[in-house]
Amino acid sequence: MSIRPVKRISQSTPTIEGAGVKLRRVFGFGDPKEFDPFLMMDDFRGDRPSDYMAGFPWHPHRGIETITYVLAGSVDHGDSLGNRGALGAGDVQWMTAGSGILHQEMPKGDAQGRMHGFQLWANLPSSLKMTHPRYQDIPGLAIPEVVDDDGTSVKVICGDFWGKSGPVDGIAAEPRYLDVWVPPNKRKTLPVETYRQAFAYVFEGSGSFAGASEPFGVLHEKEVDGEELLIRSQVSNRHLVVFDSGDEVTVQAGEQGIRFLLVSGRPIKEPVAWHGPIVMNTQAEIRQAMSDLNNGTFIKHA
Repeated sequence: MSIRPVKRISQSTPTIEGAGVKLRRVFGFGDPKEFDPFLMMDDFRGDRPSDYMAGFPWHPHRGIETITYVLAGSVDHGDSLGNRGALGAGDVQWMTAGSGILHQEMPKGDAQGRMHGFQLWANLPSSLKMTHPRYQDIPGLAIPEVVDDDGTSVKVICGDFWGKSGPVDGIAAEPRYLDVWVPPNKRKTLPVETYRQAFAYVFEGSGSFAGASEPFGVLHEKEVDGEELLIRSQVSNRHLVVFDSGDEVTVQAGEQGIRFLLVSGRPIKEPVAWHGPIVMNTQAEIRQAMSDLNNGTFIKHA
């Protein structure tokens, strides 16, 4: 077994999307090879309705899948095919946009005005770019949770983990999407197959991740008075941890414990042509998508 080294640690950055929603961008619109098969991730949370109530009015998607995971509040959604619904706390929606869909997402706070959720974009291979759109709406109660002897708990949203299978299925990139809680001061090793691209996003507590043969949280070395010292770095709320290759991830929880999303998938390794919410393989396909939007033929499958 080999521990995945920490390739990079960064913090999500404030941005505004939709009709004025204040959120934090975890990653996205950079080099798509770094996170392949994933494209972008946003962390939207707040306790002021004015920060999120404007929502994400009607907009198109083609060639990707969007995964929305709600922790607090709710998200009302609707689309051009007539689907309507609401995601509550703990619920997940895995939307395969495929050949094209127009939809909207409107966040609402809970009784205290709090809203918190994540949206992850996953790419589709060229063979499925123009597939029929579909939804997998998953209530929180349907998401299996496994608890280890030391109190570590893992909600398995997608993929197989510790003998449990997540309710989302039929996804091309074989993603594994886990919500992990490690209790205070506990150290935990979690398997992540070598072929997978993997990252963690911390959203509660703090801790550190081990490098291949280094102490936890090491980012770099420096020399002081002729002696090399290892510089340790804790990760905490809103930190992204990008892993290098290996087949397991090891985390040391801090005094308050640590909760994070651990996401991995098989890289698609195809060219990416990206224009906002439309992701294809070539610029010609992007131009065709924009032409379809302009002439009213964007929706291919009713």
